[in-house]
Amino acid sequence: MIRAVVTGTGSALPARRVSNAELAETVDTTDEWIVERTGIRFRHLAGPDETTATLGRDAAIAAIAAAGIAADQIDLIVLATATPDQTFPATATKVQAMLGIDDCVAFDVAAVCSGFLYAVQVADAMIRTGIHQRALVIGAETFSRILDWEDRTTCVLFGDGAGAIVLEAQESDEADGRGILATRLHADGRHNGLLYVDGGPSTTGTVGKLRMKGREVFRHAVTNLASVMGESLALAGLEADTVDWLVPHQANARILDATARKLNLSPDKVIVTVDQHANTSAASVPLALDVGVRDGRVKQGDIVVLEAMGGGFTWGAAVIRF
Repeated sequence: MIRAVVTGTGSALPARRVSNAELAETVDTTDEWIVERTGIRFRHLAGPDETTATLGRDAAIAAIAAAGIAADQIDLIVLATATPDQTFPATATKVQAMLGIDDCVAFDVAAVCSGFLYAVQVADAMIRTGIHQRALVIGAETFSRILDWEDRTTCVLFGDGAGAIVLEAQESDEADGRGILATRLHADGRHNGLLYVDGGPSTTGTVGKLRMKGREVFRHAVTNLASVMGESLALAGLEADTVDWLVPHQANARILDATARKLNLSPDKVIVTVDQHANTSAASVPLALDVGVRDGRVKQGDIVVLEAMGGGFTWGAAVIRF
């Protein structure tokens, strides 16, 4: 059977790295307050010449190099973002041009923090049709551009960055072959008012700022993430104790801990990077995955579960054998 196999990962962060102490110079907060409630110690903020597209390009270049292919061998680009460079065209097409690819399918997916999981399932489905051979899946964000820097309950939580993977169509053994084994996605628009941006082209004609009711989001996140991980493992015919690595959305250390406990997963099996780059929305899962691959923790043959929840609410998980 044809499966989408991960052949390369990459990530990119803006040059400017901001500590909690530095942030406290302009925001009414402290390092202790942020660390205790979120586990975050640093975030990266895009400079004037850095955009979602440039960060996505840099992550893509790293992933393509890791896959050992040329950029023009990519025939599909799916880019997940809630902070596109422009209302249109798709940021994916800007990345395509930056990579020197003259023609391929390229489009954006908007599912906020779950966007990368949505993009993975879309690319996986398109590869399984046999039409596409190699896909570049990117999560890229410049959330600093939509933050209210006077709202200390939200502005301390987010950062900018990008992560990417290359998926390649390969014949794979159904029982124990490599590739994406299962994905499961959800959305429930009734919770729009708990995490949203208060602007948009067809409503206010402005970009708007991020608004969040943190306590309610936390409660839904722990329940939904544990549930969707169980669903995706069941689809793959696996049990939780077969998981080698959980790569969760890097939103809040408390959410990561609570989700792992709910699933009886050892903290040693959870890849955590939220302390170093905060919540980068659609970029956080591929960023963390790339860290795990490059430091040698994630190895070929490992069972890896990716999961995320974001505004909408949207949430999802993917089970991959590397």
